[in-house]
Amino acid sequence: MNMRYLAFLAILLIAGVAFAQPKLKKVNISKELSILLPRDFTPMPDDGIARQYPATTKPLAVYTSPNGQVDFSVTQKISQFRAQDLGMMREFYKAALMERHSKIDFIRDEVTQINGKDHIVFEYVSSVEDDRGASNLAPVQKYSIVQYTISGNQMMIFTFHVPFMLKNDWQQPAREIMGSINIK
Repeated sequence: MNMRYLAFLAILLIAGVAFAQPKLKKVNISKELSILLPRDFTPMPDDGIARQYPATTKPLAVYTSPNGQVDFSVTQKISQFRAQDLGMMREFYKAALMERHSKIDFIRDEVTQINGKDHIVFEYVSSVEDDRGASNLAPVQKYSIVQYTISGNQMMIFTFHVPFMLKNDWQQPAREIMGSINIK
């Protein structure tokens, strides 16, 4: 065998070992809500949540990877909308996402059923640029899946964010994780 071929095989082997699919475990977020998350994800402390999710409604839960680069959150708030309004709401939330990012490329933009409940699903790659002109920083790029659903009088918003450079490693696990959301 030629040495280049062996070197190529070694690189493939190392690359394959570098990111093994994460082992998932069931996490009960509340009595009514469970999800499969990577075993090594841990709850984000309150000060981290306040820094990363500065919103009027604090997330119900945020879980993060050991290196803090990948995170999952769920937010719950009272809503006047009902489950049958999701189709109409999809356009509103899509516009809000487009407003929040400098550039956004949708991979999925649909209303789909997950474990018996309809969800608005946005899967996308986004860029946010510093438009103040104060810096020469490169745009921040992320791969995300954001889902919305209505349960009773509650809107539930689920997010999964990954740095763009990790998209290829995390796209399949992210879809599995977000597809495991179970609301009783």
